[in-house]
Amino acid sequence: MPLRLAFMGSPDFAVPTLEAILSAGHQVACVYSQPPRPAGRGKQLTQTAVHAAAERHGLEVRTPLNFKAQDDRHAFAALGLDVAVVVAYGLLLPRAILDAPRLGCFNLHGSILPRWRGAAPIHRAVMAGDTLTGVQVMQMEAGLDTGPVMLTATTPITETDTTGDVHDRLAQLGAALMVEGLARLERGDAQLTTQSEEGATYASKITTSEARIDWTRPAAEVAAHIRGLSPFPGAWFEHEGERIRVLHALADTGQGDPGVVLDDMLKIACGSGAVRLTRLQRAGRGKVTADQFQRGARIAKGVRLASAGEQ
Repeated sequence: MPLRLAFMGSPDFAVPTLEAILSAGHQVACVYSQPPRPAGRGKQLTQTAVHAAAERHGLEVRTPLNFKAQDDRHAFAALGLDVAVVVAYGLLLPRAILDAPRLGCFNLHGSILPRWRGAAPIHRAVMAGDTLTGVQVMQMEAGLDTGPVMLTATTPITETDTTGDVHDRLAQLGAALMVEGLARLERGDAQLTTQSEEGATYASKITTSEARIDWTRPAAEVAAHIRGLSPFPGAWFEHEGERIRVLHALADTGQGDPGVVLDDMLKIACGSGAVRLTRLQRAGRGKVTADQFQRGARIAKGVRLASAGEQ
């Protein structure tokens, strides 16, 4: 029998899973998502990607700020759910919500746990220079991403991948994985494996303060930092008072004082080695290649770009 479930998610990462669950024939009794918030230059109230997708399918959408109110908890319990599926929802669920569905709540998490528990696992994996990541279906418990794991799918992180690239792959892998997980729950043959605490790391939320590029770090770290913050929020440096976002870079050979531009194609010296900036964006303008950028703004060879922490 198809499962009766609530889907709880917010950003575009979660939409493929919602679509896959619907295609598999499960009954989505209700969708929970973050409330509409001001976005864009006009600061108009904007629905989350999941909210919009749910409305396209004619599904009921609820947007509580949290689940502290007893009315919200009772309304969730009254759905009579077999299971709740959680994908990047953005709220910590209290015990009353976790225990309400007959089979529990299952989360789709974008890392290989226990590495990168927390809010920004894809960003942190790319920023750290990890060469492998994945997505997992795990049963939720009171701890942050500490529950037992049912299924895992992996993908390599190459030296050219951005967080956006990995995000898109994991979203598709995760959609198929969650459908398989629901099938196992439906059949009653789901196997759960307790997480090890060895190697646990925490993927803290990305802050704007860490986005400025520090050229004094080794080239591989600088390149990973840039790709890990792409496309959002975007690593950046300042040149002649203008903040310039760097959306892609590759580690390269070269030497010089950190931050010095080594050639006319934006090779920048680092603490060791150099990075070649390959995709950039000026404020209010589109994304361009290094060649296109140099035809406009042009940063001359020999210029020194300040690092994070410098004025």
